[in-house]
Amino acid sequence: MKNTTHEIRQSFLNFFKTKGHIIIPSSSLIPKDDTTLLFTNAGMNQFKDFFLGQKNSTYSKIATVQRCLRTGGKHNDLDNVGYTEKHHTFFEMLGNFSFNDYFKLEAIQYAWELLTSQKWFNIPKNKLWISVYKDDNETYEIWKNIIKVPIEHIIKIGDKNNCQYNSENFWQMSDNGPCGPCTEIFYDYGNGSIDNITDFIENKTQRFLEIWNIVFIEFNRISKTNIIPLPNKSIDTGMGLERISSVLQNVRSNYNIDIFDTLIKKISKFSNLTNSNHISLKIIADHIRSSTYIIADGIKPSNEHRGYVLRRIIRRALRHGRKIGIKKIFFYKLAQDVAQVMGTSANFFKDKIYEIEKILKIEEIQFSKTLDVGLKILNKKLKHINNNILSGKIAFYLYDTFGFPVDLTEDICREKKIQIDYVNYKLFQQQQRSKSKSNTFYKNYNDDIIVNDICIFQGYKKNKITAKVKHIFVNKKPVLEICKNEHGIIFLDRTTFYSESGGQIGDTGQLYYKTAYFEVENTKKYGNTIGHIGKMNSGIIKLHDCVYSEINQERRTSIQNNHSATHLLHATLRKTLGNVVEQKGSLVTDTHLRFDFSFSGSITLPQIHEIEKIINNKIFNNIAIKTKEINLEDAKQQNAIALFHNQYRSVVRTVFIEDFSIELCKGTHATRTGNIGIFKIVSHRSVASGIKRIEAITGKMAIKHWHKQENQIQNISSILHTHPVDITEKIQKLIVQQKHLTCKLDKLKNKDNINQINKIIRCSYEIKGVKILIHKFYNHNYKELKEIVQQLQKKIEYAVIILINIVNNHFTMISGITKNLVNSITAKSIIDIVIQETHGNGGGKNDLAAVGTTDIKKLDIILKKITLWINRKLKNN
Repeated sequence: MKNTTHEIRQSFLNFFKTKGHIIIPSSSLIPKDDTTLLFTNAGMNQFKDFFLGQKNSTYSKIATVQRCLRTGGKHNDLDNVGYTEKHHTFFEMLGNFSFNDYFKLEAIQYAWELLTSQKWFNIPKNKLWISVYKDDNETYEIWKNIIKVPIEHIIKIGDKNNCQYNSENFWQMSDNGPCGPCTEIFYDYGNGSIDNITDFIENKTQRFLEIWNIVFIEFNRISKTNIIPLPNKSIDTGMGLERISSVLQNVRSNYNIDIFDTLIKKISKFSNLTNSNHISLKIIADHIRSSTYIIADGIKPSNEHRGYVLRRIIRRALRHGRKIGIKKIFFYKLAQDVAQVMGTSANFFKDKIYEIEKILKIEEIQFSKTLDVGLKILNKKLKHINNNILSGKIAFYLYDTFGFPVDLTEDICREKKIQIDYVNYKLFQQQQRSKSKSNTFYKNYNDDIIVNDICIFQGYKKNKITAKVKHIFVNKKPVLEICKNEHGIIFLDRTTFYSESGGQIGDTGQLYYKTAYFEVENTKKYGNTIGHIGKMNSGIIKLHDCVYSEINQERRTSIQNNHSATHLLHATLRKTLGNVVEQKGSLVTDTHLRFDFSFSGSITLPQIHEIEKIINNKIFNNIAIKTKEINLEDAKQQNAIALFHNQYRSVVRTVFIEDFSIELCKGTHATRTGNIGIFKIVSHRSVASGIKRIEAITGKMAIKHWHKQENQIQNISSILHTHPVDITEKIQKLIVQQKHLTCKLDKLKNKDNINQINKIIRCSYEIKGVKILIHKFYNHNYKELKEIVQQLQKKIEYAVIILINIVNNHFTMISGITKNLVNSITAKSIIDIVIQETHGNGGGKNDLAAVGTTDIKKLDIILKKITLWINRKLKNN
């Protein structure tokens, strides 16, 4: 019997339908109302409340095909994927369940009939073995006397470490709660008897394949050694669709069943691999299934929680793509194939396939550059490590500098049996965190100054007040007074200066009294108080003096206009791009605003224009901006935007711009939206994977921006000798002319290349039918020489090609070997001779390699060595 996986899935459901079971659809991979699970990892997850007795099932007999993911926690198969024949991140679990209906006898009879009946799976009975819990005599007797399984095919499994109920054949949901013995059914790939339990356990992975587990939930675990009977008994079974498909399709590996066979063949086309059993092909095939299904269930790549698991799976697949030579983006193209091969299982997401492709493509493009750079550096470092341990410093450097994930570094190291020094890695990580917490502006003050005091901020409504000097610091030390030309920090009992926080920069201004004048250059928080950082321009200010605290009002106005504009931007992004937008950082200054947010898609120019239009409409409507102190719970009920993972007091300051924007904020704001004047986005880009940044300007700065653009357009039109209105048409004409000239130049280059190729061939010599072509060029383009090598490789069947380009005191050598010769002589070996002689930089593949060096004086000697080496290699073959 060789059924398709789709037919096997449907046969399972049809069988249990004939037994009175209700067929329930698979639940989402995202567990509903269950914070203990990251992803659904078993068929029983959606029925957990029934087993716990917290809810009653509408139906007493149910069958499902549940999609599952095992990438963490108790069940983590990620590291085994591709390296074993049976492990997957994503798989489908066939299951039948009974809630206080049938029990052991019927459950076993159903399983045996489905597996062995000619009408259904028709597996030979002698190929099936059974395991039972050692104390479960009832189950043993059912198999032996009713099902008539030979006793030599029934194995009793005991407890581990002499600990009662600690057995592979005693299932439990957790340390406490529903549990019970289980019986497992194995398919035997071998022949002959098993002498004892030890032999069975030792041969389990090689000879036997577990295909079905039937759990008898009949007890409630009170403690490690104490269980009591449950009032209602249940059945929970699980059979991996991929595993049973491998048996019925008569293949030893899950990766050879029809589903994976189709995916692997498609991936092979991208890579030109002929070995379909390559580990990387299996990993990519597994990971495209899991990625597609995770995204279909509403998860997007991110750096947190489920999104991080998805991102890790995608990046691992991309790395294996690079490993087998796939240079271009390819992963997203496989989503369509998943939808096709998965049959009815994929019905729920077939209308989402274009969105899935879009998300995968964006993630792939964003990570490709990081992957290429990281792999190059890591592979170079791995060649020079000692004791098979990679320094934690290198692992952190890759992550911190290039965004190369440490788990991907670990994955690569594991393949080479290399460990990462995680103690060292954590040390560098902690040092970096400490650095990031320190301020970059006047940072030494914050590191070294501790002031145990408070300062009342009165700058929401006032620009100028009188205040008492409480503390003075000069050169980080407390002093009684600060004199002319000294730099320091002054602390007051109250202030109008807003201290840098929440993305808003600190105020500037002056503290003064009579002839004493202190210029405040920045304002920062020090615990519960506020430090005025600056320089004493005249006079003396002493401890306990009363001074005027006056901010730079014009600068403050610009800051608060930009802050209010940031709130409008945040609200508009959530309305135009969706509630997936989440603030990841912001900067509000007097000249511009910057806003970082999570969003995996691309943002188009029409979307930018729409965002600007919405915000400017709100500005033109001159809406009143109100602030209120309200209860935190009230703010949540009003859907106020906040970083609710932050610590907030029970009463919070909330900024309202009608009901369009409601946001928790301690910053200063304009009184009306009209104060902002006008809003203009000047840049939008990605700053990290899944993180976008928008920078914008308002008011006078926006007008300056437009004036600057007008000047640029005027200058361009002058250079092009055309009117500004006609710039586009003029540039288009120039582009056409440039393409035409480029085409003519390419033809001339091709003609020159042909002449060069013919010249090189005429100057060649032969050894045993192999042409040896060595030629020097001067001041040529590397790309052109590479093209000449590749054309020669196509033109000549057996050839060793060496082209040298000399520029001043530097030379580059490109070596090419035709494909019929790479088993006896390689381009990389030729280049290695140059590297050894000159310590130049280079490398490549067996058919094409290159090196560059400044050691021009050795060129002739090197060429003699290379020709002698080539002659010797060819004559000996």
